[in-house]
Amino acid sequence: MSDAHLTERPVDDGPDPVELTDEPIQLSRRDPANEPEPGRGSRRRRIALAAVLVVGLAGLGALGVGGWRVLQQKDPRLSTPAEVAGLHRDDSDRARSTADYLRDGFAADIELDRSFGTVYADPADAKRSVLVFGGATLLWQPERDLDSLFGLMADETGKVTGLREVDAGRLGGVMKCGTTNGDGGDFAVCGWADHGSVVMAIFPNRSVDDSAALFRRMREAIERR
Repeated sequence: MSDAHLTERPVDDGPDPVELTDEPIQLSRRDPANEPEPGRGSRRRRIALAAVLVVGLAGLGALGVGGWRVLQQKDPRLSTPAEVAGLHRDDSDRARSTADYLRDGFAADIELDRSFGTVYADPADAKRSVLVFGGATLLWQPERDLDSLFGLMADETGKVTGLREVDAGRLGGVMKCGTTNGDGGDFAVCGWADHGSVVMAIFPNRSVDDSAALFRRMREAIERR
């Protein structure tokens, strides 16, 4: 093939030739002096991305712990053994009537899957019987619901004073105790709540500290997972 067609192309009508210099060609109007050092922007992006990942992983970790706690605590078995922490279940008609009244009133304030109410008598002192009532249900915010129930109790019996959180024991959740008044004078009232149950108890003629310790022992006999 002849190369004549290459030499016949006019050369005078084309653009002027580009002059090559040692200066760099500027492709934008940004001042190179104001540009970040090489690698600085990428490092910042990596740091920002790492921070986002850390926050995300922390959130997933908290969600995982919370989800595991819900699964662990939901669907407990609640029972009323004949003997609990040195107390004897009172099965007399009067005690059953009182227990049914407390259970029905409690169940009216919160939707329960299963509810119970019972009276435990102290063999050493008939005036120190303990009234226990509550039930099982799925609670997403146990402490909030427990506080609400203390508020409802205050509407019925008078203000609960000195309400404070106490040790919930090995079963976890939240436990609080305070003092209120009734026909027989002041008495301690305690409640526990976890993701599967909420139970309250009235302790006539007992201090808050003694009631809290007794309530923990009673819970370990009443609640099973």
